[in-house]
Amino acid sequence: MHRRAMILGGATGVLGAGAYLWWDGRSVPTTQAPAELTPFGAANAQEVAAEDLPDVIEMSKGNPDAPVTLIEYASFTCPHCRNFHENVYPQLNRDYIEPGLINFIYREVYFDRYGLWAGMVARCGGPLRYFGIADLIYEQQGEWTQGSPAEVAESLRRIGRTAGLSNEELDACMTDAAMAQAMIATYEAYMEVHEIPGTPAFVINDTLHGNMNYADLSALLDAAAEAAG
Repeated sequence: MHRRAMILGGATGVLGAGAYLWWDGRSVPTTQAPAELTPFGAANAQEVAAEDLPDVIEMSKGNPDAPVTLIEYASFTCPHCRNFHENVYPQLNRDYIEPGLINFIYREVYFDRYGLWAGMVARCGGPLRYFGIADLIYEQQGEWTQGSPAEVAESLRRIGRTAGLSNEELDACMTDAAMAQAMIATYEAYMEVHEIPGTPAFVINDTLHGNMNYADLSALLDAAAEAAG
């Protein structure tokens, strides 16, 4: 499993040219925005009070009224998560999510700054495009996670453009310091509920499980459906 790190940093090109988003693992993030960030409207970005943070939409698929809810906790930079989405998720989607047998919820885990940035790009398309962009991010994980922070940011922007997002839309999403702060606050709140040791991790009707293959996951889902009546 991809073990939890405690730093989310930032770099040129993500909150705009020369902006930095950082997190020390204990406090909410702040931004340091030099003068060249002014065109993006973030030069005077300040930490937002918790009650004023924007909503972070819960990303879900399937049947919200199904008797079984499966929550996946995953990081876009986690190789084990990529493996799950390449080899297990397609079968899960075909057999359980699309037929409406389960309510599937995907929750982002931020081990590092790149995972946060990827989440910002995935969410830029809204709920309707989120899972399609997430698929692209996982498929290209080996490419976009390489290089300097500025190169990583541009690679994520390229994925966003492939999904149909404009440069203007990506600029707005990737310079949204308040949303970044809200996403981290939401992640921290989830960790208070489910203390996951690593990713991917799965919660099936409030029971926490670690990474597994499709056969084992399917058996657990079937058992949960039977128990739910």
